[in-house]
Amino acid sequence: MTWPAVSVVMPVLNEERHLASAVRHVLAQDYPGELEVVLAVGPCADRTREVADGLAEADSRVKVVDNPTGRTPTGLNAAIAASSHSIVARIDGHSMMPADYLAVAVRTIEETGADNVGGIMAAEGETPWEKAVAAAMTSKVGVGNARFHTGGEGGPADTVYLGVFRRSALERVGGYDEAFLRAQDWEMNHRIRTSGGTVWFEPRMRVSYRPRPTVRALAKQYFNYGRWRRVVSRQHKGTINLRYLAPPVAVCAIALGLVGGVVFWPAWLVPGAYAAAILAASFPLGRGLPAKARISIPLALATMHMAWGVGFLTSPPSLGADSRVARANRQQPA
Repeated sequence: MTWPAVSVVMPVLNEERHLASAVRHVLAQDYPGELEVVLAVGPCADRTREVADGLAEADSRVKVVDNPTGRTPTGLNAAIAASSHSIVARIDGHSMMPADYLAVAVRTIEETGADNVGGIMAAEGETPWEKAVAAAMTSKVGVGNARFHTGGEGGPADTVYLGVFRRSALERVGGYDEAFLRAQDWEMNHRIRTSGGTVWFEPRMRVSYRPRPTVRALAKQYFNYGRWRRVVSRQHKGTINLRYLAPPVAVCAIALGLVGGVVFWPAWLVPGAYAAAILAASFPLGRGLPAKARISIPLALATMHMAWGVGFLTSPPSLGADSRVARANRQQPA
């Protein structure tokens, strides 16, 4: 086959620790075609910009553009606008591509006709807590049946991790909606699918991902996931299912059980049953992990469930009101 040139785009913010390694993994790809890397750098509190400029000086295939807002969708659109090739691959500043990532992606695009292909978010921890979170994030009890977390057969999907796109598909849907500070991948993949395109999951595409290093950081991450997934469900009717409703239902049931147990003690069985189920599910997930990681898995699971659920339940109607979909809905005649 003829291998098309590929533009790799990275939104970058405070990635001094990982950026050089992430870019090296891109430039070292076992890919027969031409490559370029475009880094959209936000206002960082560390030496990220210095690292990015050094990478561009050392290799002409690397280009740096500004992302004054520091927001991910804005940075992605800026990097895409500054790129030039027919295939656009999104990668993060702390993600490490395997050597065959782009070759597998481009071949899959050619074979399937897909507009976007992506693979597995391979969570891999370094500390005991990160290992516990990684075990939770790659399990069905933690994240449901999302194949880009848990793996599975290749084929059409609602969304995938990161993504390697045909530029024509990005142009057809107008790129990322910059109002979506989170869930921008899911939202754009939905627009690709509703415009007639295909999003394809390919399990051979595995990208290493470092989980959040603290309980607080994990809770904030999943709280925002829940908030913005509610925005997607409001603006794209019919996109919610039982997997997404399970965490908010669990939050409500546990809260009612804790309060109701004050006057009717059997209600405490509800939060008790949840705790027992989490503990039981954690045992098989901890196989092969150090003891500190194993005992942290129940906390990781509960943090993910409760934070996502609370975020979903408290997502304000004003969130995402400036998105293009919300504006289009407001302009439609009653």
